[in-house]
Amino acid sequence: MDLEEARTLKRQLVGYVDELLATRARPATAPAGGDARGVGAAVASLAPVGVALGLAPRGDGGVDIALRYTLGTPTARMVARRLAGEVGPGLDVRRTGRIRPLASGSPRPPVATAQATGETGRVRPLRPGVSIAHYAVSAGTLGAFVTLTGGTGVHALSNFHVLAGSPDARVGDDVLQPGSADGGRLPEDRVGALAAWVPVAPGAPLAVDAAVAALDDPVVEAVYPGGPLAGPAPATGEEEVEKIGRTTGVTRGRVTALELDGVVVDYGPGIGDLQFDNQIEVEAAGPEPFSRGGDSGALVYRPSDRRAIGLLFAGSETGGENGTGLTYVNPIAEVLTALGASLV
Repeated sequence: MDLEEARTLKRQLVGYVDELLATRARPATAPAGGDARGVGAAVASLAPVGVALGLAPRGDGGVDIALRYTLGTPTARMVARRLAGEVGPGLDVRRTGRIRPLASGSPRPPVATAQATGETGRVRPLRPGVSIAHYAVSAGTLGAFVTLTGGTGVHALSNFHVLAGSPDARVGDDVLQPGSADGGRLPEDRVGALAAWVPVAPGAPLAVDAAVAALDDPVVEAVYPGGPLAGPAPATGEEEVEKIGRTTGVTRGRVTALELDGVVVDYGPGIGDLQFDNQIEVEAAGPEPFSRGGDSGALVYRPSDRRAIGLLFAGSETGGENGTGLTYVNPIAEVLTALGASLV
């Protein structure tokens, strides 16, 4: 299939899944004429079901449908089998473990400082890839530096669950470098204050998990391994990407899916399962995982042209060709638009 054919088929399959779930949820004995409201309520209670649909570009220029489903979820397994029967060979199927945010405030906390290979210490001037977090969050990764439309000064970009951590966070909350899990303490390790974020809460599907902190010191080093970046760009699929994170340092991977809708992320007690649409999937290029707990907030970019493609926010501990997990990334254009930000 070409790109537009794949997008059309994906939309049709989403409708097919809705119909399938509605049929499964409909009572065995329905009132005469049916009860659309009753069925609708039942379907809503089943969502999210642990099945994601997107696009899987191939090396030959064609595009398959990407199907991802969560292991251990009977409904997801049933839906995956039915979709495989509908699509046939043009389906790229991958099973994943539970997908979780890659920082604290979630069921997947950051890897212990002593086991991290990235930068967990105190770093000045600030640079991408170092440990950072809201004072009440253990540790995540500083992804990039940005400026805000109509604002002043330089801001640090990371995830909501790194720089805010909960719906109780407020503008002006202290942000530490390193994060508290890596020894950061107030007041000596404060580097800025929470300035803006995109709310992360149950309800409609989400697009990004992102936040920024206004920095106290404008002197920063916006340099990544190999040099500065050339700016943002959309992912195309199959390309090699790189990130530098607090836990696993510099790792390389490959984009395995685009425009994934229905990615279910377990944010743990207080927030629960949230659905993300239009996400990017990355798998490791070598034997080690592309990301682990504490890498949340890392910027993912193409080393070939130095273009940023997204903001890392979640992952699974299983899946991918090497079995070490799959990583999920918010498209960088969505992140910057949502925050009114521009990369420095």
